[in-house]
Amino acid sequence: MSATVLIVDDEKDLVELVRYHLEKDGLTCLEARDGESALQVARNRSPDLMVLDLMLPGVDGLEVCRKLRKDPKTASIAIIMLTAKLSAWKLERMIIW
Repeated sequence: MSATVLIVDDEKDLVELVRYHLEKDGLTCLEARDGESALQVARNRSPDLMVLDLMLPGVDGLEVCRKLRKDPKTASIAIIMLTAKLSAWKLERMIIW
């Protein structure tokens, strides 16, 4: 059985690019376009890995990560944070967190 990756980004082209390369390597991919959807998919499908954009509409990626870590059902999901823009302030918040 292949690993499952949840790709979370509001940019359709980026999701398709990441999905193409992961599926090419035999991984199963799920998608979400905003933070709330990401939380729902993560809780319902328990992916092995999440590629998570920081800048999402509604609930941002950092808050999604916090909520997942607080929930025993989703706390063990590996997360790779992905972003085009990262301020020093956000980076500092992520490291401290």
